[in-house]
Amino acid sequence: MLKYAHKINATSEVTDAVSVYRRILKDQPDKSVTIVTVGFLTNVANLLKSQGDNVSPLSGKELIEKKVKRLVSMAGRFPEGKEFNIYMDSAASVYLFNNWPGEIIFTGFEIGWEIRTGLRLISSDIINSPVKDVFRISIPMSEEDKNGRMSWDETAVLIGVYGTEGFFDTARGKIIVNNDGSNKWEYASDGKHLYVLQKMPVPEMAKFIEDRMMHQPLPQSSPLKRGSEK
Repeated sequence: MLKYAHKINATSEVTDAVSVYRRILKDQPDKSVTIVTVGFLTNVANLLKSQGDNVSPLSGKELIEKKVKRLVSMAGRFPEGKEFNIYMDSAASVYLFNNWPGEIIFTGFEIGWEIRTGLRLISSDIINSPVKDVFRISIPMSEEDKNGRMSWDETAVLIGVYGTEGFFDTARGKIIVNNDGSNKWEYASDGKHLYVLQKMPVPEMAKFIEDRMMHQPLPQSSPLKRGSEK
């Protein structure tokens, strides 16, 4: 808090996620938005269920159809298995996967598990980086992170920014979520769902991801200092 000061102290102080999604989507060019999920699917499922309001007369599904190019989701284990983000809110996952009107690209548990990052960032001379500080504090807390932290979320962000070309191969079809929150895969050449398979060698991808994590934040003046310069 002292190093990275902020004004928000409780979730009750911020706008509901669905309202934020609707306001942002309304103002974007058609078919221009990539949504990346790295946690439970609850908020995006609620966006999909939402109705027209004072932000937009369009329903959530209509906004998604109009504005969103694709959804990239760190969710599932492929071709079958059980993964945290799906089974912790399996009802939202089922609704989302069955009703999402466009393409969904999944990067599964098995992908991020193999790609370990963070150690090079921790040992770097980068300063005032919240990313570095999170890894510096968290990695020593878990024995399984001694060779670096699993890069589940980072692979989803990578695909959201760069796409899959050169990084991953893909399998097309449809995800099926079972009653116990596990998932399986139905292969289909015309399916709107894709899961990724490792193509780029894991050490190369780990370096590619970590190179981008090692950004040196630019210094900024505090609000007080900016105000005193008037």
